[in-house]
Amino acid sequence: MGWMRDETGLDKCAANHVPLSPLSFLQRAARVWPEKPAVVYGAHRANYAQYHARASRLASALSGLGVAPGDVVATMLPNIPAQAEAHFGVPACGAVLNTINTRLDVDTVAYILDHGEAKVLLADPQFIGVAMQAIERMDGPAPKLIEVADDEAGFPASGAHLTYEALLEQGDPDAAWHMPEDEWESLALNYTSGTTGRPKGVVYHHRGAYLMCMGTVVSWQLPLHASYLTIVPLFHCNGWNHTWLMPMIGGRVVCCRDVTATAIYTAIADEGVTHFGGAPIVLNMIVNADDSERRSFEHEVKVFTAGAPPAPATLAKIEPLGFSVMQVYGLTETYGHVTECVWQEDRWGALEPGEKAGIKARQGVAFPMMENIRVTDEAMSDVPKDGASKGEIMIRGNSVMKGYLKNPDATAEAFAGGYFHSGDIAVMHDDSYVQIADRAKDIIISGGENISSVEVEGCLMGHEAVSLCAVVAKPDEKWGEVPCAFVELKAGASADEAELMAFARSQLAGFKTPKKVVFQELPKTSTGKIQKFELRKLAADL
Repeated sequence: MGWMRDETGLDKCAANHVPLSPLSFLQRAARVWPEKPAVVYGAHRANYAQYHARASRLASALSGLGVAPGDVVATMLPNIPAQAEAHFGVPACGAVLNTINTRLDVDTVAYILDHGEAKVLLADPQFIGVAMQAIERMDGPAPKLIEVADDEAGFPASGAHLTYEALLEQGDPDAAWHMPEDEWESLALNYTSGTTGRPKGVVYHHRGAYLMCMGTVVSWQLPLHASYLTIVPLFHCNGWNHTWLMPMIGGRVVCCRDVTATAIYTAIADEGVTHFGGAPIVLNMIVNADDSERRSFEHEVKVFTAGAPPAPATLAKIEPLGFSVMQVYGLTETYGHVTECVWQEDRWGALEPGEKAGIKARQGVAFPMMENIRVTDEAMSDVPKDGASKGEIMIRGNSVMKGYLKNPDATAEAFAGGYFHSGDIAVMHDDSYVQIADRAKDIIISGGENISSVEVEGCLMGHEAVSLCAVVAKPDEKWGEVPCAFVELKAGASADEAELMAFARSQLAGFKTPKKVVFQELPKTSTGKIQKFELRKLAADL
C-alpha cells in the first residue's frame, strides 16, 4: 500500500479533479429532470429544461453586451424568477453576481455600484427610480441598465430601457457555460448592512457555495423534489444559497415577491411548499395570522430560522400549527447558516414543551461542511462549557468568504488567528451546543453588570400581549446604562409599561428588568431583522 503514500506521478487531471461549483447542479437537473417543475411564480411555470435554457440565454446575452469573466453583474430585484435565473446565468458567463438590497438608499446603492464596478444592472420597475438616481451619482463608469418587468405583480416595464425578456431573446438557449477553472474563483459579491459605516463587499467562491449546498441537504434532511418558498430575500446571502441548492435535488423554487401570512399559507396549501427559511419575525407573522389569512394543510413544513434568536414562546406556538422549526446561525461572511440546533430525541424527547423550546432556541453545532465553531475569550482560548461563560463565536470552514473586496485590512482583522471573528457573543453548553448571548455591541453594561438583551427579549416575548420586542441600552446617570424595551403588541391586545415591567421583574433579576418600555412599530431590515441601531438612537433621546 506504499503507493498510496508516495504520490509521485499521481497528478490531478480532467478525469479526477473538477472544480466544485453550484452551476453543476442545474446542468445536471436539466439532463435528469427536464420536465420536472423548477421555478413557480403565479402563472410562470418553468421546468428544468426551460430554466436551464433561460439561464443559458442570459449568460449568452450578457457576453454579447461585453460582460467578460470576472466582471460584476448587479441586480435590484425581489424574489422573482429573473433573480433565480441570474444566480445561474450570471456566473455561467464567468461573471460575478452582486444582488443588491432593494431597501437601500440611493447613495449606498451608488457606492455599491462604484465599489463593485458593475457592468450591468438588472432592476425591477419598482426600484428603477432608485437605480437611475444611483447611477447618476456614481463616480465611475455607469452599468448598462436592464429593466425586469413583473406583470404578475403589476409592475410592467416603463419602455425607457432594454427589457430583460428582450435581452434573453438575444441569447442562445444552447450556449456553452463558462465553468470555473479554479473553484476559488469568485462567484458572488454581497454587501454587509453597513450600519456602522460603508458596507463591506463580501466575496464568495464557487467551492464555498457548492459545499454550503451539500451541507444543507444533509442538515435539513432534504428529500428529492422538495418545494422551497423564497421568503429569505435572494439578495441576502443569496437566499442562504437555497436557490443554487434546489436543482441538486430536483426541487421546486416557489417565488414570493411580498412576504405576508396570506402568501405563506397560500403557497403551502396550493403549491405544496415543504421548506422555507425566515427570520423570527416571519414565525411571529405565522403564529399571529388572522383566520382569514390561514389555509389548512396536511403535511409538515420544515423551517430554518435565523437572523436573531427566536423567542422560546414563539417556537412553542408555531410547531402545533404544522411547522417543524430548526434554529440556524450564520453571517453574510459565511454564506448564511453554518450552525444548526440538531434535535436529539433520545436526550430531549421527554422534556416539557417549554424546555424543548428553550433548547431549540440555541444556535447549535457546526454544519457538516464546516471544520470548527468555537467560543473563545480575548486570548482566543475556549471558554468553559458551562452555559454561562461568554466569549466570541469563531468560525473555520470551507463556507467562509474569500475576504472583503478591496479591503485587506478588514480581511486580515476578520481572519486573525486562523478563524473568522463573528462579533457575536455566545456561551457553550456542556454538550458543545452554542447559544448566542448577544452581539458584542448589544450587551448592556449596567453598574458593571453585563445584561444580555436577548435574555430580556426572550422574557418579554413570553407575555401574551407582546408580538415583538427589542431591548437596547438607554443612557443612565447612575448606572451608566439600563435596559430599555421597545415593544410591538399583538393586534387587539393591550398592556402598559408597568404591567410589562412587573412581568419581567417576576422572571429576571432586578438589574435586568427594563427601566423603560416604549410601545411602537419596530424598524426592520428587508430580511426581518430589527434595526437596533435605530432604537439605540431613540433610547439616547428618551
